[in-house]
Amino acid sequence: MKRVMKGSLVNMCGQHYTSFILLYYNRSEFERVRTHEFIKFCKHIRFDQRHRSMMGQNQSGGEIVFPGPSPFDVLPEDCISNIISFTSPRDACVAASVSKTFESAVSSDCVWDKFLPPEYESLVSRSRVFASKKELYFALCHNPVLIEDGKKSFWLEKASGKRCIMLSSKELWITWGSSPEYWQWISIPESRFNKIAELLDVCWFEIRGKTSARVLSPGTRYSAYIVFKTKDRCPGLGHLPVEVGLGLVGQESSKRFIYFIGPRDRRGRRETRDVTKPDQREDGWMEAELGEFFNEERCDEIEFSVIEIKSPSWKSGLIIQGIEFRPTKSQ
Repeated sequence: MKRVMKGSLVNMCGQHYTSFILLYYNRSEFERVRTHEFIKFCKHIRFDQRHRSMMGQNQSGGEIVFPGPSPFDVLPEDCISNIISFTSPRDACVAASVSKTFESAVSSDCVWDKFLPPEYESLVSRSRVFASKKELYFALCHNPVLIEDGKKSFWLEKASGKRCIMLSSKELWITWGSSPEYWQWISIPESRFNKIAELLDVCWFEIRGKTSARVLSPGTRYSAYIVFKTKDRCPGLGHLPVEVGLGLVGQESSKRFIYFIGPRDRRGRRETRDVTKPDQREDGWMEAELGEFFNEERCDEIEFSVIEIKSPSWKSGLIIQGIEFRPTKSQ
């Protein structure tokens, strides 16, 4: 760590150094008491370094120079690693920017082992070799893996390590889904799954499903999305408000309306209800949000529905990859 620091940061070092040492030997109390203070310290250091760089300041003028090494330089590296393991992947990356010592501590397997799911060994092929637990963690963030005989896709949210899943359309209950004149099951290279559903021609459009919340992270607010593509502007369906529902089994589901494309030009007529428009994803697919729920108990089941049965029009041109669950982004 640099030995040149502003006065307020010197005070932070003195205030927290003893706490970190004590917490090293009383690890069970760390998460409850001091994790946020440690990250606050790291962020202050990082901000101070960026501020000096932006302001073009040198190591003089209003700054305090330690006569010796920083107090944190004498902390055992495994102590720093243990402290960081109680934070989050995002905070660990912040801490790594503080100094070479912290960067080395963050790279420790004991840090990233805490961020990995307990069953991580069953999620990756034995033929794959990873240089570190950190490399394995980011592989699970960037490369979703198929689980449960290819019926679900699993990955980790990079910033938090929270679990994310996508249910294949094969896991959904689709009215007339087994009738080849109404729906067909196709394979396309951009899909994560071997077979996905394509709508050919139906009047009654109804999709339902449910899944266990046990594979998701507890104590986390999730959002659910239908992930899809359209063909030929999705005739008879793309411009209609479609009712969707989401909720825990046994409780009343929240209801909303979505578009698969968007409203037609009605010469100034305004939609009388709020309808969610779809968003383009980075992977080339489209998504529309079904709703949110809080995963408080991991034994609960989540149910959802996507329905349009009011319009007499025949509907076609929709390819459904699946239903995705991921942590809700804070506003």
